[in-house]
Amino acid sequence: MPQPKYLKLGELLIQAGLIKQAQLEKALSVQKQQGGRLGDIFVKLEMVTEEQVVTALGKQLGIPYFSLGTGVLKPALDQGLEELIPHETCRRNMVLPLSRTLNSLTVAMNDPLDLILIDNLKKLTGCEINPVIATRVDIAKAIDEFFGKKSLLEAAVEESYESPMTELTTAAEPKAGEELSIDTLIARAEEAPVVKLVDLILRQAIDERASDIHLEPFKDFISLRYRIDGKLCEIPPPAKHLYLPIASRIKILSKLDIAEKRLPQDGSFTVKLENRFIDIRVSTIPTIYGEKIVMRILDKGSMLFDLNRLGFTSGQLDSLRKAIDAPYGLVLLTGPTGSGKTTTLYSILNQLKHPTKNIVTVEDPVEYHMEGINQVQVKPEIGLTFAAALRSFMRQDPDIMLVGEIRDLETAEICIRAALTGHLVLSTLHTNDAPSAISRIIDIGVPYYLLIPSLVIVVAQRLVRRLCPDCKEAYEPTTKQLGQLKLKSNLIYRAKGCPKCNFIGYKGRIAVGEAMLIDEGLRQLISEEAPFQKLRQASRAAGMQTIYDSALIKAEEGITSLEEALSVAVGGD
Repeated sequence: MPQPKYLKLGELLIQAGLIKQAQLEKALSVQKQQGGRLGDIFVKLEMVTEEQVVTALGKQLGIPYFSLGTGVLKPALDQGLEELIPHETCRRNMVLPLSRTLNSLTVAMNDPLDLILIDNLKKLTGCEINPVIATRVDIAKAIDEFFGKKSLLEAAVEESYESPMTELTTAAEPKAGEELSIDTLIARAEEAPVVKLVDLILRQAIDERASDIHLEPFKDFISLRYRIDGKLCEIPPPAKHLYLPIASRIKILSKLDIAEKRLPQDGSFTVKLENRFIDIRVSTIPTIYGEKIVMRILDKGSMLFDLNRLGFTSGQLDSLRKAIDAPYGLVLLTGPTGSGKTTTLYSILNQLKHPTKNIVTVEDPVEYHMEGINQVQVKPEIGLTFAAALRSFMRQDPDIMLVGEIRDLETAEICIRAALTGHLVLSTLHTNDAPSAISRIIDIGVPYYLLIPSLVIVVAQRLVRRLCPDCKEAYEPTTKQLGQLKLKSNLIYRAKGCPKCNFIGYKGRIAVGEAMLIDEGLRQLISEEAPFQKLRQASRAAGMQTIYDSALIKAEEGITSLEEALSVAVGGD
């Protein structure tokens, strides 16, 4: 009997009328660049919902689709299912046992095609696995309801306070002024509770979309904080006596010197989570109570590098595309640290890259790896600076060059001369707005006669938090709340909080910016050494939307709150 012919997921979604061929090709291109499951990419690109993907997949494979709303995604009681597949295994693999009949175990899964996971569950439980399909969101909620809402990290943290210290820890605990031996530190760092705590701290941070993890020792306690959507949030910390082993574990993973506690250190390591690799950059500094550790989470899988999805208005995108389509010139991005400049730069490169173009970058550090682009990491200790790399680039026949940051006159001059000799150069500066970038470049020491013909656009940006779409609430602002503001909409939205956004009211961030395209009028003002205020006035007269304008538009559209919009552009910008 011939086997049934299964369509691929993309073909299945096209056949169901959910996506078009062009969308499939775009998703496949993203998958080729960044890896990951095609279904997740469709959802991330907002082409379809996760429910539509799993419903289509269930029909194709003949596997039942279970949703939380129907009440069928609930494990049977009194069958010992929580012992068959423990809480940690369910959470890590996003599976949930639902019922057991003789030697057959029905398990809700997000990916029933993961044969390795099914085989592992079969070995773990000793049962034949009968998979049903459900969305990740529904499985996560069902796990919470079945095992209790307390996270694995919270449970592990509670254990760290309740459990007595091991004999090794007690024997090795230093007296005032003493230090633990290196052998003891390594031994403690490899103890199961410590390894588990570090794993769970990382896992929960990634699950909650944190960009940074802050671990700080104080006299009588540890502080653990996650930076989520730009704001630091306190997380229940482990017991104080585990800080040294935890710090040592992180330093071992990062290949840092665990004996060196007097000097700052930098390292990195990679973790694998659900078929995607996530880079963790580690920085330590000595404080009076021990080493503070900050871990930056670089999740390439969550980045799509699509200019259309960053948040810029259509007018700003038109100006930016006009600038990057130019055969040569200098494109500058400005804004404070953490304003999304790197993401915008990579999105530009993603649009520009083509087999006919030679693209080279010099960065400190290289945050994301992009296929088809030659990326160089600066190493000042051996003489590989921005300027040194740029001089070498000029002998590499480049079409497009990216410089992570213009920090000094030498780098600035090489960038500008490259822009004047037929290359498109992208770089960043730290200024508050677009017109101020002109003054900053001049202050560095670049002469006007070089800057005027080379600069094509300056884009300044900030990030504002998106309101959670599931709980944001509309309201009519009072005259007192508005002050001198004039909004086009009578109703705007504010944060409320729900389980989907961890009761914060916000979920994700979006860029607000201003794009100052350098035209003849601005070139004339620059040559006259006009102050940045005049440059701003001329740009606005030419139709430039400021960061302030862009932020208010996002508030009027219900994308962010009025308070969040004003927080990035106080006083009318």
